[in-house]
Parts: sequence; structure tokens; C-alpha cells
Amino acid sequence: MKRARATLLLTEMLDRLEGGEWPLDLVDQILVFGSYARGALEPHDVDVVVEHRTDKRLTSEFVHALSYGGDPSGSMKRALKGRSRGLQLHLRERSTLEEDGFPLTVLWTRPEPVDAARARLAALTPDPTAGRAPRDHMIEAFEGLDRWIPRPVRIELVDLVSQGAVRIDRLDLPDAAPQHPAALEALHRWTETSPLRRAAAGALAHLESTGHTLDHVLLHGEPLTDSHHSAPTPTVGIGLGWHDFGYLPRLLEDVSDWFEVIRPTRTRPLHTLHLTVLDHTAVKAR
Repeated sequence: MKRARATLLLTEMLDRLEGGEWPLDLVDQILVFGSYARGALEPHDVDVVVEHRTDKRLTSEFVHALSYGGDPSGSMKRALKGRSRGLQLHLRERSTLEEDGFPLTVLWTRPEPVDAARARLAALTPDPTAGRAPRDHMIEAFEGLDRWIPRPVRIELVDLVSQGAVRIDRLDLPDAAPQHPAALEALHRWTETSPLRRAAAGALAHLESTGHTLDHVLLHGEPLTDSHHSAPTPTVGIGLGWHDFGYLPRLLEDVSDWFEVIRPTRTRPLHTLHLTVLDHTAVKAR
């Protein structure tokens, strides 16, 4: 992306912020970092940190999105980005990035006028010697998909790989239907048009086609057969849209494989990461 295009995207974002409609009225600070902030003439994209508060409406939408396969941060991202591509938003990640040593440049802090941000943006002058900043916490399996793998997730997974605890492979699941009666019953958790149902069906069918028994599967936080109290110990897990990420290290202690459909959608490819557990002791030591 040319720098002029990147600057235009940031300018349009500031224009939206100035409108102040919900949920933008919850934003407290905007910062930039990475190759654009360093002056690169052709940044890959623009890394933007957004610090914001939450309210009941935003919390409700977050929970609803997790349940139905949407982006939990979709409302805030759409309000800031519109339909444009090229802005990589990092929501509420300032402290983590600072701990990792990333230099952050403040564009705007509430209650400043947005014109202050426009002035700071204009002061970010081009530097022909500044190249693109490499993406941090990346492995081959993430290439091209990192915008749908939140940075905290990348950090955790790369750490597991570097310790030899897991191997991560990438696959795209075809649209397919499982045959196991319990799998077909489990799909009734979602409506016919739900992206979660499509992703779950594709993952379950893939397990059947590769010889996994479905009697020991954990699907989106629930055992496929019986209840939490009577189900067999799961040996394979299926995650949909990082719903279980907060518990993933613990869940990996017992399974041999984990399949994470990173972005369940109604029509687009079902990009999936296959985590093969290589060392349960290393997983449990985390």
C-alpha cells in the first residue's frame, strides 16, 4: 500500500471518530505503530491501537457475536474502519505492546479535539529508509490469515510451537456434512444459516474422513456425546472463532488434536488451524 493511501485511511478514520456516534463515544485513545509510524513509503498496512471503554450494549454485542460466529469486536471495528481495508486495529492492547517494547505514537487522547490528531498525523513525515516492519509472532501457518488471528492468540500459539509443545498445520475445510448421529444432533445448536453450524459441520466431517472417532470430541465448549459429567474424556477438540481461546492451554492438556476454525463465515473459505499436541508435559507446565 502506498503511504498516501495509508494516510487517507487514517484521515477517514479520524473523520468518523469526530462524529462521536456509538460506539465511537467509548474510544479514549488512538495510537499508531509499525512501518507507517516509522515513515515507510509502502507499509503493508497501518497498525492502530484503540483504547476504549465498554458499556452494556457493547458487552451484549460481544457475547452475541461469540455465540453466533461473528466478530466480537465487529461493532467497534466497523465504526472505525467503515468498509475500507488496510487498517489493522489492535483493540485495548496498549499495555501488552508496550511490554513487548513496541514504540507507540499517540494520535489522539480524549478530550482533545480531533484536529489535534490530524496535526500529529501530518507530522508523521515519510522516511525513504524505513522499510516494512515484520509481523511479530508469526509462523508459516499464519501467513495471510494474521488479521483474523488476534495478536494475543498468535503470542500464545507461537510460544507453544517454540517450546515443542504443539505443531500447527493449516487447512481449508470443504463444505460437508458428518454422518455420526450425535454430530448431526449437535448441529441443531445453531440455525441452518449460522456460520457456526457450517464450520462445525465441516470440522466434524473432516474428523470422520480422517478416521477420528466422534465419541471423544469437544465441540465449541461442549462434549459431542452425553453431558460434561458422563461424556468420555475428549481426545479431539473443535474450536470456532477462538471461543475457547482463554481455556485453550488447559484444554490441550488432554487432547491429541485441536481444530480451530479461525473465522466461521456463511460463504467464505473455512480457514482452519490444526494443532497437534506433541508434548503434554510442556503444555501442562504453562
